[in-house]
Amino acid sequence: MSENKKTAKRIVGLSVAAMCMFSAVRLVPFSPVETEAADVMTAFEITENMKIGWNYGNSLDATGGSGLATETSWGNPKATQEMMDAVKAKGFNTVRLPTTWYPHLDSNNNIDPEWMARVHEVVDYAYKNDMYVILNLHHEEWINRADIGTAYDEMSPKLKAVWKQIAEEFKDYDQHLIFEGMNEPRAVGTDHEWWGPKQDEVDTINKLNQDFVDTVRSVESPYKDTRLLMCPPYCASSDSSMMATLVVPDDDYVAASIHAYSPYGFTMDKTVADHSTFSEAYATELETILNGIRKQFIEKDIPVVLGEFSASNFNNTEARCEWAEKYISLMKGYGIPCVLWDNDARGNSDQSEAHDYLNRDTLEWYEDSGQVVDKMMEVLADDSIVWGSQKYGKQYDHEDITKGNIILNETVTIDAANTPNGNCTEGLNATWKELEGGDVAIKFTGDAPVIAVVDGAWDNWTEIQAYDIDEKNGIAYYSSDTIKSAWSGDVSAIEHLFARTNGKTTIEMISIIGGAEVIDPPVDNTKKYKLDLTGSNSTQMIALYFEGKAGSVINGCIGYMGDEWTNIEWDGVIRNDGTLMITIPRSNIPDSVTSAEAQIWWCDDADAEMVEYRFLGTGGPSIVYGDSNCDGTIDMSDAVLIMQSLSNPDKYGLEGSEPTHITEWGMQNADCCNPGDGVTNEDALAIQKLRLELIDSLPLSGSAA
Repeated sequence: MSENKKTAKRIVGLSVAAMCMFSAVRLVPFSPVETEAADVMTAFEITENMKIGWNYGNSLDATGGSGLATETSWGNPKATQEMMDAVKAKGFNTVRLPTTWYPHLDSNNNIDPEWMARVHEVVDYAYKNDMYVILNLHHEEWINRADIGTAYDEMSPKLKAVWKQIAEEFKDYDQHLIFEGMNEPRAVGTDHEWWGPKQDEVDTINKLNQDFVDTVRSVESPYKDTRLLMCPPYCASSDSSMMATLVVPDDDYVAASIHAYSPYGFTMDKTVADHSTFSEAYATELETILNGIRKQFIEKDIPVVLGEFSASNFNNTEARCEWAEKYISLMKGYGIPCVLWDNDARGNSDQSEAHDYLNRDTLEWYEDSGQVVDKMMEVLADDSIVWGSQKYGKQYDHEDITKGNIILNETVTIDAANTPNGNCTEGLNATWKELEGGDVAIKFTGDAPVIAVVDGAWDNWTEIQAYDIDEKNGIAYYSSDTIKSAWSGDVSAIEHLFARTNGKTTIEMISIIGGAEVIDPPVDNTKKYKLDLTGSNSTQMIALYFEGKAGSVINGCIGYMGDEWTNIEWDGVIRNDGTLMITIPRSNIPDSVTSAEAQIWWCDDADAEMVEYRFLGTGGPSIVYGDSNCDGTIDMSDAVLIMQSLSNPDKYGLEGSEPTHITEWGMQNADCCNPGDGVTNEDALAIQKLRLELIDSLPLSGSAA
């Protein structure tokens, strides 16, 4: 199993509550997470604002005809401003523009200027409508090919050339424009086109994803480092084993690009006789698939854009509405924006591809499919479902795998490349009487397996995906309730169980254990504040200013994404005046990092907040004579602190026990009468003279003192 490069890490940082100075190069007020369009958004802020999108499918991505005529070669009309207005009016705030480029390239991979101009025009229809726009490479035959695993050297220069031109064309477009490197890259025409990729095929896709990111970031632009870039795994699959093959480029603004026409039996499978019911089994399967996306990426702080989803129109409007409600409810809770696939294929002879929502000729929404869209918008407007509130999903307490009914206790390696028999275990005895009310637990390494159950005649093969995976210990769990909802017929007929892989898996043990208990997920009360580090330098200090109840203990961190997510911890006690300043050297964060996040993990005062942040110092610490308590003003409290530190150093001196004790930087500021002779009562007297306007400024020296 490939390892995602973004992992959370907490490191012990220095305690810097005692450090302070005042020389603000730039004053930056606190910006709440809900940002305005002009602000620099984080990747997760972008995906939250995207919420729901619409695909302009089977148009710019069509491959018939030549020149500009390709846009209409599959029977759809050209895009217009009025079309994008209709999409926005329905409630969509994101438009994905699947675009095919290869018919418009010359022998040197230069894009036809007329085609680029047309794509630019369509981008503007949505972008200037204050919508998010996803622009990609779609239906590129030079990527989707049987020899994808060995053709990297041929594909890489073309991909870089095309993306360099696109990035240059749109270099002045802000974070509302998003690039998607590829669409469903896969080994077309092979027996494993849609599952079970070979390692060299996975490697090629990961290298092309990195090429895409590097190319876009290399083009000079105000947004080159903060533009959201979408990278897919093999065929953009939502299958857990294939999502796990994606090596996410090490970049703060990369999202996984996933497609999920799920559950397939309901949404697209024309061999299913009846689509009129969105059954409990379908609902359970859908939740399992979408939860897999959450666990693979969102739970690991990797954003996701679900670039394609839909339920084909089988004249089953009511069932599709139920599907839409379940789908968007789950994804809203997970914090994943979804982009609806619409090809306006009303009356398509292939009913599995009848994704018809907007009538592009009349710009009216079809009555039946329009109801499905309305249901999606209804869920998004439901305040009881909070965006991203289920980032960590349900938490479970599982029985020890070794304490259950062990039905396999030997090492077995299975491989999807060894179909049809080598991709699953031998059939194991597991009756419904043994399974009922419990879980199947599989200890494994490699790709997460699926399980299948059959009856006594080895028929009615029914597959189940894991509902929970303990990645630390390598154990996948499958619920008997899910088996029951998926099984067609009387569950008492179940007698055998298999484990199967979509990749390569080594199984060490399979056990039937008791059902898991759902436990309360950890409540994240962390308060988060975005920090823009642009323009700061390693000679400065980052000063965080807090307000809260005097005497309250407070701690937290400044976190940033470097090679991995890193926290620099801090702690302190809010002063008697209800304020606290924490300073952290900017040099503790790599110069290449331009954004960070201040967090409050704990405070005795639940209402405490960070109110602003500043960058202090221009070439080193700057002394502000008289400001002994480092609060940015010179007043009687500074004189009092000097006298306290001299009269009671154990409480108020450099090593004092009081939270208001003088600090090293405070000592430098306090030495304001004849600087260099140390802190004395004369310094306190000089501050009082300044407050009484007996002198004009500090420091005092010589005869003036």
